[in-house]
Amino acid sequence: MEEYKIQIIETAITIITFIIALKILSRVIEKVGNRFSYHKARIKIVKKIKSFVLYIILVGILVLIWGIAPSQLAAYIASLFTVLGIAFLAQWSIISNITSTLIIFFNHQVNIGDTIVILDKDYHIEGKISDIGVFFIIIKVSENENVSLPSNVFMQKMVKKIKK
Repeated sequence: MEEYKIQIIETAITIITFIIALKILSRVIEKVGNRFSYHKARIKIVKKIKSFVLYIILVGILVLIWGIAPSQLAAYIASLFTVLGIAFLAQWSIISNITSTLIIFFNHQVNIGDTIVILDKDYHIEGKISDIGVFFIIIKVSENENVSLPSNVFMQKMVKKIKK
């Protein structure tokens, strides 16, 4: 037990620092978002990204505290990215949807909460954007009905934003 005492203390300090960083960064993101009048959904997504990045940093630090050699960690991460890369290359639509979502989120005229019409000759879709996910755009077309549209398909359609 004595040999692990330092690692337990370092782990506790790291976790406490992590929790404090989560709370402080959430407040900062909220204040900046409100100051610049960003949409609540965008603030929520930025908070999710912040949490994801902090969790990865936490795991990395904990792995180093508990004695995994940096070379072993680098080999593991390289292997993980290789497998993920092969999986993504095997499925181009995944990359296409992720890229489309980023473009929609940062550079498209529509936001969460906007009422839109998808101008398509086969299907008439009119509703309110309720969520922009990593792979799909969710459009609420009626009280009990949602339409899920892949992000890359959404990018290929003409979209009319209805101003109210």
